[in-house]
Amino acid sequence: MKVIYRPARVQDLEQADRLVVSTINDLTERHGFGSMAAASPPNFQLFSLKDDPSGLWLAEEGDQILGFAWSWVCGDMWFLAQLFVSPDHQGHRIGNELIKRTLEHAEKAGAANKVLITFAFNKVSQGLYLRHGLFPRFPIYSFSVAREHLSARLRGPQFDCSPLEKDAASLRRISLADELVLGVSREKHHRFLNSDGRTRGFDLYDGNDWVGYAYIDVAGNIGPLAVMQPDAVATAFRTALHLAANMGSPQISAFLPGASEAALNTAIEHGMQITFPMLLMSSRVFGNGGQYLPRNPGFM
Repeated sequence: MKVIYRPARVQDLEQADRLVVSTINDLTERHGFGSMAAASPPNFQLFSLKDDPSGLWLAEEGDQILGFAWSWVCGDMWFLAQLFVSPDHQGHRIGNELIKRTLEHAEKAGAANKVLITFAFNKVSQGLYLRHGLFPRFPIYSFSVAREHLSARLRGPQFDCSPLEKDAASLRRISLADELVLGVSREKHHRFLNSDGRTRGFDLYDGNDWVGYAYIDVAGNIGPLAVMQPDAVATAFRTALHLAANMGSPQISAFLPGASEAALNTAIEHGMQITFPMLLMSSRVFGNGGQYLPRNPGFM
């Protein structure tokens, strides 16, 4: 039966998420990391589909989804959130066909930079992206720690914080922070996070001065987090660790860029350990990775 490539629909997203989860776990188990992914409601995929349906594609044979690709655009940056092919159909050029369609999405959007985060140990995917002009920039490490272990080590200066406001002025302020550290505004993604009942956002202050923001979800994952100055990273991340511990999740986690020595040192000081390595790739250098902690590899 012929493989069909078509735009994704709302009713496809849960099945596509199951494909992604099973494919990730197949990969991480084969490389000795165990199962890493778990199914979750495809809320951000749905948001992206409604915002820009040209960014989500399926490879389908009959009623079976064999591959899924999802990209989003903010400003002049195109980001490949997911590209996965079922393990028993890899090597059949399905990935090449999907990335061709997502790159057409980037071209139509007029993206000046193409960005993604992939597993550092997946040489096949890195080769595919290199052939399309995306180059390694810096590693990103998934760190994790048990809440009870973290709580015994929480010490050091923190910023004052308050729940993130949802008014237009606040959205503009955090979007300006994104423009500083990433080069693009992500106001629409902050609107998504502010409406997501699983995530809480916080303004961070040094006295009367606003220094940045941090989000934490109910599972204890920190990110995104952005600060206006490089010397604020350690205190901001330490503040987020306190907030995450107080939210009660048994496990606290974060994605920390190798470009941020301050964040990495703070993680080690608080007993966090690397769970798996990832890699940011892009078609050109951009932003300041030392002042931004991603939410996850799909959101950035």
